[in-house]
Amino acid sequence: MQKITRQKNGEVVFSVSGRVDSGNMAELKRLISDEAKAQRIVLDLSELTLVDEEAVRFLKACEANGIELKNCPTYVRQWITKDRGDS
Repeated sequence: MQKITRQKNGEVVFSVSGRVDSGNMAELKRLISDEAKAQRIVLDLSELTLVDEEAVRFLKACEANGIELKNCPTYVRQWITKDRGDS
C-alpha cells in the first residue's frame, strides 16, 4: 500500500511511504504533474519500503528533471545508479 502526504513551505514535499510499483504510480505521477509550476518539488522517500523496476525508472526520470529524492533508501539509490550506468 502506498501513502502520499503533501507539504508546502517554499517547496512542495511529497512524503511517500509504503511501496511504489507499476500498479500504484499513477497517483504520484498525477500529483507531481499538478505541481509542475511549483518552485521546487521534493520526494521524501524515508518511509519507502518497496519499489519495482518501473518505479526506479520513474524516480530516475524525476531526478533527471530536477526533483530531489530526499532520504532515498540505499537499495533504491544503488538501483538508480546501476540503471543510469554509473559506477
